[in-house]
Amino acid sequence: MMEIFSYPSDAAEAKVRSITGRGLGYTADDEKGVIDILEDVRKNGDEALVSYIRKFDAPKMTLSELVVTDEEMEEALDSVDPVFLDALDRSVSQVASFHEKQKENSWIDMPRKGVTLGQMVNPVDAAGVYVPGATGGMTPLVSSVVMGAVPAKIAGVKHIAMVTPPMADGKVNKHLLAAAKRTGVDVVYKAGSAWAVAALAYGTETVGKVDVIVGPGNIYVTLAKKLVSGVVGIDMIAGPSEILVIADESANPQWTAADLLSQAEHDPLASSIFVTTSRGLAEKVQAEVEKQVKELPRREIAEASIKAYGAIMVVDSIERACELANRLAPEHLELLVPAPFEVVGMIRNAGAVFMGHFTPEPMGDYMAGPNHVLPTAGTARFSSALSVEHFTKKSSLICYSEEAFMKEADAVACLAETEGLAGHARSVTIRRKK
Repeated sequence: MMEIFSYPSDAAEAKVRSITGRGLGYTADDEKGVIDILEDVRKNGDEALVSYIRKFDAPKMTLSELVVTDEEMEEALDSVDPVFLDALDRSVSQVASFHEKQKENSWIDMPRKGVTLGQMVNPVDAAGVYVPGATGGMTPLVSSVVMGAVPAKIAGVKHIAMVTPPMADGKVNKHLLAAAKRTGVDVVYKAGSAWAVAALAYGTETVGKVDVIVGPGNIYVTLAKKLVSGVVGIDMIAGPSEILVIADESANPQWTAADLLSQAEHDPLASSIFVTTSRGLAEKVQAEVEKQVKELPRREIAEASIKAYGAIMVVDSIERACELANRLAPEHLELLVPAPFEVVGMIRNAGAVFMGHFTPEPMGDYMAGPNHVLPTAGTARFSSALSVEHFTKKSSLICYSEEAFMKEADAVACLAETEGLAGHARSVTIRRKK
């Protein structure tokens, strides 16, 4: 099922190209459909929003039920298992601790006599956190609440709105509401998919317009975020999940196979690549993947992913493995080697790096602290994980004294005139006439 290749080779190259070329998996009709939804909600507000919710999620939803009430929030918090609440609180605390270190301060500098320069760092006023419905609310993605809301809160965002598709009965899973309460979300709307993104981007009579929208979702959510980007800020255009595991003969084949399948179960388009210096380990992992995939509840999804976009690459050195990893720039990169800190310096392109035999990718998904909203599809070459910075904006500060202005005015006017911008030049030269 998971073919073994020698890398580099023509066969390996063909497989790599098939994986990197898989795209986001949408059609022109999909994009047109999302454009129509966005425009409908932009023009018709609550009426359009509720009609989509009734059609696709909760048939009896009314406008008065769109906003989760305080009573619903408190009831959810009171009814969840204390063991879950302890795990949630630990996750929130550790994610908050990591993101606190990302905060940037405003600064002032005086680089030349009479010139004061600086930068103001301010949070956006309002942010929207999208949380997928996940199997009709039966598999609540609590971690998506944590990873979206916590950095927004730390950034100082005044108003955090969460949107998530309701279940058929019009309710939201209690675990999601408990997470929203614990992370400081201000309001939860029972809406999902492209119409929820539209409501956040454009505002409706009930849903307030936000400045930034973050969080994962299906292809319709991704397309909607892509299309409203510019109207609002977004975190990234995220594609299917990816994992690349680098290992030598010290790796446990059972653990390695489990790590590969942890991403394959996400989506038929997900990619799981194993790169190793040991052919013997490659064969053992291949056998373990075939064995373990049969035990997964999401077996059909994982099998489709492994068959189409899974691969095992045997290389002649760890250096070669890192070279391939940098080329692919995976969302998740595991280093299953005895001394990962000696290897990580060779890695330049990865969303997150999981180092050592006891750091499987799910530790980052839920508990470690760094954000799990990561760049995919090779975009780790130039982009980064969701962070506090996504919820802030920076304003430059510039102040000249008269003396400093006079020293630089001629140079500014020269550059402006060279560009043919006489108005720019006059703005400077008029101040020299007394």
